[in-house]
Amino acid sequence: MKLVSELLSIALTAAPWLLLGLVIAGLIKAWMPEHLLQRWMGGRGLGSITRAAVIGMPLPLCSCGAIPTALALHRGGAGRGPTTSFLISTPGVGVDSVLLTSVLLGPVMALARVLGALVTAIVTGVLVGFTKSPVVAPVAASGCCASKSCGESHAHSEAPAGGWQRSRAGLRYAFSDLLDDISAWVFAGLLLAGVLVTLVPPNTMAGFSGGLVALMLMAVIGIPLYICAAAATPVAAGLLLAGISPGMALVFLLAGPITSLATLAILRRELGNQALAVYVGSVLLITVLIGWLFDITLGITGWNPVEQASQVQELLPAWLEWLALAVLALVAFRPLRKRLLGF
Repeated sequence: MKLVSELLSIALTAAPWLLLGLVIAGLIKAWMPEHLLQRWMGGRGLGSITRAAVIGMPLPLCSCGAIPTALALHRGGAGRGPTTSFLISTPGVGVDSVLLTSVLLGPVMALARVLGALVTAIVTGVLVGFTKSPVVAPVAASGCCASKSCGESHAHSEAPAGGWQRSRAGLRYAFSDLLDDISAWVFAGLLLAGVLVTLVPPNTMAGFSGGLVALMLMAVIGIPLYICAAAATPVAAGLLLAGISPGMALVFLLAGPITSLATLAILRRELGNQALAVYVGSVLLITVLIGWLFDITLGITGWNPVEQASQVQELLPAWLEWLALAVLALVAFRPLRKRLLGF
């Protein structure tokens, strides 16, 4: 019963913010057409790489969803550096995951996550930009991107004309394709967080945390995983409560969502072995360095992410949390969603 209670507590805390994040993601999807992305990401310099990182951060795409969009932008004229930067920043954070991080881990951790993803995307984009372009064969869809929905629903095609039609199309995408992509992972993340909070006593893992070796181990664990940014958040919260350092939790939040085996395989075919080696090495070293600096900063300032998270969680009334959770449960169930919303 304690597991159910902890799971429900975490789900109630996250539900309103995840719901709000989906709404914002749908509106961003509706009002940011692909031709603008291609224009803003054109070029090969630091400005283009930085713009690609900033543009990618709020977009509602997971790792697999970012792959076809990034490839389309690259073949439409975006340079290697901006393409890599976009491929890191887009799945690394999103409006839904940032809101969840603020609630479950505190605003300082949320800010560190955003800045960490931005720095990782820009530096890795710059380094990959110096690599040589291989002769590229046509890339077939692979892994999670082999499905029809990934290639179609995640591509930033033009939305229908008219304000309401555009917004409705974006919300349809957020509460159907995007929610279908992340719902199973989010539930798994919530379940794992509930297990950690219930079965692992506080500070159990404290002896394994701290130092560059522990941070490096967390990055090595996170890089090959496929876990979306929203699902990684409750897992990181559970690990933090189990005793790992905030820097290790931050490394997991950065390294897990921005890499997956599908991302690495397609990156290799599109940009070459040299770019892949630079990509993996850069993500590994930068995320570890960011986590290390974050632990040092928290030690100097005395900030406690867990205490901050508990203060944020008290902002919303219980009835609103239950309502948001009920709405999410309804729209996540496809037959009910089709019957009620027509999505």
